[in-house]
Amino acid sequence: MSLGNDLFGKVHPAAPLAEKLRPRSLDEIVGQKHLLGPGKPLRVAFESGTPHSMILWGPPGSGKTTLARLMALVFEAEFIALSAVLSGVKDIRDAVQTAERSLAEHGRRTILFVDEVHRFNKAQQDAFLPFVEGGLFTFVGATTENPSFEVNSALLSRATVYVLESLADADLLTLLAKTKIELDESARARLVGFADGDARRLLNAVEILLNAKPQGVIDGVFVEDTLAKNLRRFDKGGEQFYDQISALHKSVRGSDADASLYWLVRMLDGGADPLYLARRIVRMAVEDIGLADPRALRLALDATETYERLGSPEGELALAAAVLYMAVAAKSNAVYNAYNAARAFVAADGTRPVPLHIRNAPTRLMKDLGYGKDYRYAHDEKDAFAAGENYFPEGMPEVGWYQPTERGLEGRIREKLQELRRLNEQAGKKKK
Repeated sequence: MSLGNDLFGKVHPAAPLAEKLRPRSLDEIVGQKHLLGPGKPLRVAFESGTPHSMILWGPPGSGKTTLARLMALVFEAEFIALSAVLSGVKDIRDAVQTAERSLAEHGRRTILFVDEVHRFNKAQQDAFLPFVEGGLFTFVGATTENPSFEVNSALLSRATVYVLESLADADLLTLLAKTKIELDESARARLVGFADGDARRLLNAVEILLNAKPQGVIDGVFVEDTLAKNLRRFDKGGEQFYDQISALHKSVRGSDADASLYWLVRMLDGGADPLYLARRIVRMAVEDIGLADPRALRLALDATETYERLGSPEGELALAAAVLYMAVAAKSNAVYNAYNAARAFVAADGTRPVPLHIRNAPTRLMKDLGYGKDYRYAHDEKDAFAAGENYFPEGMPEVGWYQPTERGLEGRIREKLQELRRLNEQAGKKKK
């Protein structure tokens, strides 16, 4: 836990460049104009004279910590910072006691900043509620995850959510200009791509370059050589990054477990974002496995959540387990193909009305107009299937978008659909 109100005093010479260049006022902040421009929500909040609790939701390096510290400066409040990764209930109690002393002895309100608040469990998040409601401190939570899913509804209802954005390339170039580093055009492009919208990542890279070459103009080749471990393999838009993620995906699709594990570890070792890899694993589950093994999607999502809770390196084991499962699971792209075919049809087709018999009829007027008339309730039919019923708009051509394979669970789905198709055809002949 860090605390104290000397937020922007003398910076230690050994402090990282990101700390040395941390903005001291709203006007010094690069980016976030949608929140900090004249008349925009956060600027209005800062100018109101009264702080309010908030959740700052945005990617790494977008300025969440800086904004929280500026709040304490602007409102002349005590500043207490907790990291949900490192803190527990005892730290929360200590923060409460510090806030109480500050109010009693100095009449100073407190800004309590909780970084990565989504990593606190429900009980820990609930611990803040009485003090937020009582006005002991103004709560500011920072998260990279959607607060709708990761922050308790009770705490969320007492805080305003502000969505921060990754810094645009122009913002990163503005930040680069503040560092006074001498770069040629190719070096600037490589650094901006490497930062990928993250101000802290950019400044850390600049610091590495300045330590390696304190004087003179730095070119793109020097940037690549100096930041080789991360930049050469994984710069934004870099060919090797996409080559390796392609190799991982195709190894999984090809059911080669060892190759899949190799490419996963290569990318982790090279500094790829594990959560990016987790998202790709989820995509593999829905694109290449689908309903042949529905457990794959659940396992991929569980692996993602496990990594979010444990972080590196422990959480990487969950990603490895997920990749190996994807590799050995039964494969099917039938869902992927069916969705694309349906999407292409809808995009090219006109707007067809919903058939009357399957429209909802919540009012008497709608019932009088025939909404829901002659609808057959499937559960009242034999085997819960209304053979011969039509659920498409009138005039629709026959389609067969979903063609399940014979692999895994889809083999049974295929048999079921064939039987339902036979029953529909039989019912159609009876109508004739």
